[in-house]
Amino acid sequence: MLIYSNKCYLRHNRGMEKPQKTDRELTDAIESVVREAIEGMEFDAEKRLGRPTVLPTLVLWAGMLVCVARGFSSQLDVWRLLTRDGFWDHERVSMSDEGIYKRLKRAASDSMERIYKAVTQLILQRRAGQASDEKKLAPFAAGVYALDEMTLDAVSKRLPRLRQIAGTVLPGKVAALFDLRSQMWHHVQFRSEVKQNEKVAARDMIEVLPVGSLILADMGYFAFAWFDDLTKLGHYWVSRMRAKTSYTIKHTLYKRDGVLDAIVWLGAYRADRAGHAVRLVSFSRNGKTWAYITNVLDPSQLSIIQIAQLYARRWDIEMMFNMIKTHLNLHMLWSSHAHVVAHQLFAVFTIAQIILGIRSDIAQQAKADPFEISLDLLIRWLPRIARDGHDPVQFMVENGRAMLIIRPSTRTIIEAPNPPLSDYTPLLSDESLIRHERYAGKA
Repeated sequence: MLIYSNKCYLRHNRGMEKPQKTDRELTDAIESVVREAIEGMEFDAEKRLGRPTVLPTLVLWAGMLVCVARGFSSQLDVWRLLTRDGFWDHERVSMSDEGIYKRLKRAASDSMERIYKAVTQLILQRRAGQASDEKKLAPFAAGVYALDEMTLDAVSKRLPRLRQIAGTVLPGKVAALFDLRSQMWHHVQFRSEVKQNEKVAARDMIEVLPVGSLILADMGYFAFAWFDDLTKLGHYWVSRMRAKTSYTIKHTLYKRDGVLDAIVWLGAYRADRAGHAVRLVSFSRNGKTWAYITNVLDPSQLSIIQIAQLYARRWDIEMMFNMIKTHLNLHMLWSSHAHVVAHQLFAVFTIAQIILGIRSDIAQQAKADPFEISLDLLIRWLPRIARDGHDPVQFMVENGRAMLIIRPSTRTIIEAPNPPLSDYTPLLSDESLIRHERYAGKA
């Protein structure tokens, strides 16, 4: 993947001399954002005394990001890029592939993570002045986030240090929060403990969220203690109801024609029960019953159909994980060393943020929903359009619909009942919604 110069991004390169276009090398939209974000950053490795390093730290990280942006798939590609021709205005270096690999292994594990955060901040600053419909999604919440984990694919046994190890080698997993309003990654963590319960990492993840955030997570996070913790911290949440979970109805808000909306206690037995009352909604469609629970107890704040539609948006993070692996080659890990895996991981997420920023720019200028823009086709066609001398974003704005790159969204339309509030029996204000909890040793 190589996306050439995008004027709308280059306009923002204040205080930095723009690289000259040549037939041999053009600076693309992705690389221009990377360059602006990281040039001027200081790295601890540069402050050491003694002989100057052959490979400056900034060049190493920039080269790694450029390799991901250009679709390269191994650590050797970083070596080839740095030693063959160089890139941008950095001259090529004379260094062995083993020397570069050792630099990656001994570098601080958060080096690339710092760059990821700098690039994310730069993109968000640029978008700050744009008109947006972001807050239409659950407007009562401070933010809406999907939480999930992705296990990294098994490392190939062709790597020398792994040939003698029996069984599958999993190098780690990614815990991530995806911002459903901005359609960007909000927070990412690399974890080497593959078998660790995902709810353990989840409690660290939500520390970065503003109070009053709404959190969507899959059934792997279903636990009474987890739900109570989110409520105590002042967050909202929506979850599918796990089959065979016991509960007792405290108050029925609405019940008619197979539709239930009620305040319930999770856990009907004293040994295992939640401490905070929650709202249970259930209904049937096409012979299947759907059930959700949430701590948003007021149906005027979140209706049954809004709960179903909102939870369906949890799929957004799954689609983004697919982009990370399929289009940015995270399914091909460069190393089994934890530090190198972390560097590659954050390099990939950095490029992903820029791609999502470009999609947002196209959607904004084309007055389209981001989901109407095919990420697959966008990544595939931008390089070809740019090679013809067009501004990629402007070309997509003007021609994307005719090319069916901007097209009606294929997302599933969620159908659910929407009974009028006048048919509801409101909860009395003096009813107690908290009781003593017991979690039976569960997270």
